Amino acid sequence: MTGEDHDASRVLREQGYRWEGIEEEAYKAEGTHFSGARRQTLVGRPSGQEAPAFETRYFEVEPGGYTTLERHEHTHVVIVVRGRAEVVLDNRVEVVTPLDCVYIAPRAWHQIHATGGDEPLGFLCIVDRDRDRPQRPDGDDLAGLCAEPAVARRIRT
Repeated sequence: MTGEDHDASRVLREQGYRWEGIEEEAYKAEGTHFSGARRQTLVGRPSGQEAPAFETRYFEVEPGGYTTLERHEHTHVVIVVRGRAEVVLDNRVEVVTPLDCVYIAPRAWHQIHATGGDEPLGFLCIVDRDRDRPQRPDGDDLAGLCAEPAVARRIRT
């Protein structure tokens, strides 16, 4: 977007679950605690220089893939765009489908698993621009989460 006014109103055009002019990036820098996930930041840094108090990001998770089991102090909202998922929310597992909206409360353990067969899971995630770093579970946290059989069967670390 060089040479453009980054605070100007605009429309980001989508084609095939990719947005024009928005670079796709790795879900996280490295690790084995997630699988098959990528993202695009649609609004907020690093996509442009606009400075709203939030970021809107699109994540795509390959069939059978999953995000990191983590928690943090900030809230966020996940809206499924395509595919199916099972979402770990503390001591329960919820099935979500397109246009379901998941509110993730502060300090809630959460992990998202793509369960739609051959179709990737795509979801929008809206978070505060300035936020804390995610925390991964320790042994005591895992023991508490695994006390619920449905959660124990689903989580990946």
